[in-house]
Amino acid sequence: MKDESHLPVAEQSLVFRLRKRAEIRRQIKDRKSVQEGKPDRIADLLEEAANEIERLKSILDKNDIRPDC
Repeated sequence: MKDESHLPVAEQSLVFRLRKRAEIRRQIKDRKSVQEGKPDRIADLLEEAANEIERLKSILDKNDIRPDC
């Protein structure tokens, strides 16, 4: 993951922010899932969303498609 933490939040990519939030959640020692050594389902979902965004961006790049947004 490319480190974008030096950038203002408004300039950080959505993928970076999703992965960073997942990382932070997994490190909070007071979280029940961390204490029990169980997966954090929200963190897993954040990672899954980041992966899907990257997959879709890759498809767009391969087809040289630029979204309007």
